Parts: sequence; C-alpha cells; structure tokens
Amino acid sequence: MLKLNSIKSDKIWGHELWIASTHQNGCQKEFMDFCGGLYPLLIKIIQANDKLSVQVHPNDELALKLEGPGNVGKTECWYVLDAEPDSKLVYGIKKDASREELEKAINENRLESYLEYANVKKGDFIFIPAGTVHAIGGGLRLLEVQQSCDLTYRLYDWGRGREVHVQKSLDVISKKPLEKIKPFEKEFSCEYFSLEKIDIKGGWSMMCPKLESSDDKKKANSVQLIFVLESNKAVIRNAGEPFGKPIAAEEIYAIAPGEKITIEGNASVMKILNRTNS
Repeated sequence: MLKLNSIKSDKIWGHELWIASTHQNGCQKEFMDFCGGLYPLLIKIIQANDKLSVQVHPNDELALKLEGPGNVGKTECWYVLDAEPDSKLVYGIKKDASREELEKAINENRLESYLEYANVKKGDFIFIPAGTVHAIGGGLRLLEVQQSCDLTYRLYDWGRGREVHVQKSLDVISKKPLEKIKPFEKEFSCEYFSLEKIDIKGGWSMMCPKLESSDDKKKANSVQLIFVLESNKAVIRNAGEPFGKPIAAEEIYAIAPGEKITIEGNASVMKILNRTNS
C-alpha cells in the first residue's frame, strides 16, 4: 500500500492536484515504481475558482490520427466534492449546430448560445466521454478520473486571449446523447475505468486480486486506488498490521495486486479501478 503525494499545477482559474499519475507531464516517481510501469489512468482534484475554457478531448482513434503514435484519447468523469450555490457546467453543445455555424460563432466570440449548461451540487456525478464539449464553472471542486492523457483542445476561452484549437476541436466533437447528471449512485463503469462508493461504518476490508504472472504491465494495470471522501477518525492498515494509520479526506492510496487492506472506523471512500489493458 502506498499513500500518494500530489503534484500541484497552478492555473489562471484555480489549480489542479495530480494525485495519481505516471504521465510524463506530472509523474509521481514513487507511484511509477510501485506500479512497475505506466498506470493507464490519471486522477486529479480540480479546484475551479473561475470558469475553465470550453474544451473537448479526442478519442483513442482521433488522438492517434491527429497527434501521432503513443497518444491515447481522454474519456473522463467528475465527482463533485464541493460546490458553491448555483454552480454550473458546460455539458454538451446544441445538436443542430453545424461545423460552419460553430466556427463562425467562435470567430465572432459568441459561442455561448450554442452551449448546453447544467447546474451541479456536491455529490453529483458527470460522465464526459471523449468528444464531449465541456467546461467547469467557477466555485467547484471536483475529483476527476480519466485516461492517462494530457491532450486538451481549447474550443473557446471566454475572450481571455489564450490559444484555442478550433479546427482540431471541431474535428473531434461528438454529439451523441449524454448521460443525465445526477447524484453518484453506488457504482459506475465504462470501458476505461470503474468507480465504487463505499460508506464504511465500523470496518471494511478489500483484497486487490492477485496476479498469476509477474508481467509488469499487468501489475500496473491491476493496481487499485482508494480515494478518501470523508473520514471520522478512521484508520487504514495492511493485513497483519496490528495498528492502522489515520486517514483524511482527499488522501489517495494505491493497493498492489495480492494485497489486502482494512479500514476501521467511519469513512466514505471511492474505489477506482482501471478497466483497459492498453
């Protein structure tokens, strides 16, 4: 078991904490060593004091086509850790808008009327498949689980003057129906990752499945993560340890294949699993 230390990145809108990463743009060496290679997911905490740019990410096929070998797409999801009253997201784009209309609206700095907005609150869950136009509004703190990818195409930046990637954004936009935003239920799963929220009252144990081989890639893919949402004097310990170590909200722990851990006390955690073999 390894408690991970975050890497902070300050932004004009707030900051990001990369809390579980082997990505080259923010690699936790101790996590890389623990995994024995590259972990396929990237986990962040996003603190948005102001709204982020309107952006979109490519899927695996388009990431390879537009950016070259070695690139993967970015499907992601958000769990709302905290939200100021009336917090909003951009979640999708008008389905009847043509590429030409969108490009003209961007050039004339009036894309807002083509965007779909949604109010969110603490505990809500938002799934962002690759190709989804989205933007995080101000006053939000989010747990983000995503493919290990740092490709972002900025479609629109509210007139702030930063670089935008209009043509690539328009190339990768998907207008498929999106899942309804709602409070997180017990579990969520997609082709890249799964999440399970576990409310602990007294005690809970888990076993990360043991591998049948010593393949480093399989080991990295099989590492499981435990993110602490809430803790009321709870502790965590490995099997065989007589005493646990206190855990606190927003800490994250990596669990190795074949390892059993126990959390004692009252807590709420999010178990995060990789589901891809890439």
